Amino acid sequence: MRILVVEDDTLLASGIRAALAQAGFTADAVGSAEHALAALQTGESFDLAIVDIGLPGIDGLELVRRLRAQRSALPALVLTARDSLEDCVNALQLGADDYLTKPFRVPELVARIHAVLRRAQARSEQVLRFGPLVMDVQARSCDLAGRPLELTPSEWQILEMLATSAPRVATRERLVQTLAGWDRDLSGNALEVHVSRLRAKLEGALLIRTIRGLGYRLDEPE
Repeated sequence: MRILVVEDDTLLASGIRAALAQAGFTADAVGSAEHALAALQTGESFDLAIVDIGLPGIDGLELVRRLRAQRSALPALVLTARDSLEDCVNALQLGADDYLTKPFRVPELVARIHAVLRRAQARSEQVLRFGPLVMDVQARSCDLAGRPLELTPSEWQILEMLATSAPRVATRERLVQTLAGWDRDLSGNALEVHVSRLRAKLEGALLIRTIRGLGYRLDEPE
């Protein structure tokens, strides 16, 4: 997997490249959105872009907007020192696949990269599989152990996030943000209600484990 790092802080860019290399990725770095666009326009092939928002010239959000305007499907993980909800929502609305606030820990960066890549692969294949679960993204249909599984829109969003995150944890924060379009006033208690109902529908064929202080993880029964 080849990753494009768009970061004007050369020390941070070098550290990210080294961390990605240790995680088994190939990474190239550029210091501006203009250089990133130039690299992509020359036919260079990347599997994901890590984009800092605070770039000189064209900022990271504008870079993501231009990529989506060009119908580029390149997954984008945005790095931001701005930790306000508004900035994060803006990034997602412009087409970013995920965001991570600075400072961050390398294991979380690597985990989010894997999650974004899995979601991108699921979208391209249009079918998401995890154990006995089969989710047809295009048809919006779901089968569990060969039987149709009827899901509400919120349950679909939760299960899709859990399946694309597995075997890693889907944090409560990310699940709440994912559901914001369905339940604008979603609380932590409301999320627990959705998860409880989804557990009942899975009937033990798959398990949704609560990871205390973090979120939830989808597992197959032992």
